[in-house]
Amino acid sequence: MIKADHWIRQRSEAGMIQPFESTLIRQLGSQKVLSYGCGSYGYDIRLSPADFRVFQHVPGTIMDPKAFNPDNLRNVELQGDSRGRYFVLPAHSYGLGVALEKLCVPENVTVICLGKSTYARMGVIANMTPAEAGWRGHLTLEFSNSSGADCRIYANEGICQLLFFEGDKCDITYEKRSGKYQDQDHGVTLATV
Repeated sequence: MIKADHWIRQRSEAGMIQPFESTLIRQLGSQKVLSYGCGSYGYDIRLSPADFRVFQHVPGTIMDPKAFNPDNLRNVELQGDSRGRYFVLPAHSYGLGVALEKLCVPENVTVICLGKSTYARMGVIANMTPAEAGWRGHLTLEFSNSSGADCRIYANEGICQLLFFEGDKCDITYEKRSGKYQDQDHGVTLATV
């Protein structure tokens, strides 16, 4: 069953999401922001300003999930102006960022991460994998810019929505099976086998 705002608030007060906003934030002072915080049936997380990388072609290399070459990624500089701080995701490219919030997923819950409609309407597709029961850390976030124009991706503002699904308690959680992406830091975590 998908979990509602009161459940998300209760679990987050016990440490499920840190830092946590109990309502949707749409404005900071006089500046409008892409919403983040607790919604009716989900939580909008923010993109951290700490780390954003874009894939680049390195001649002679082939992307291989069993032997990931970090040289295929380049760091993207955080920029800013009167509308906020942002990274630029070039046209027809793919980038990796990290969530500002840290998650501690309960043992009977799986979290699905979906893109926000504001970015989807610009051609930015969020390609997230689930956070399984017992998973902890800062989510590495994946974005594809399918448009023909460079796009701003705002840091410290809403980037994706988390949906929480509660089920029967599983026998073996992500933590118990020592999942390889457990306890991700506040930076992009690269593919490993």
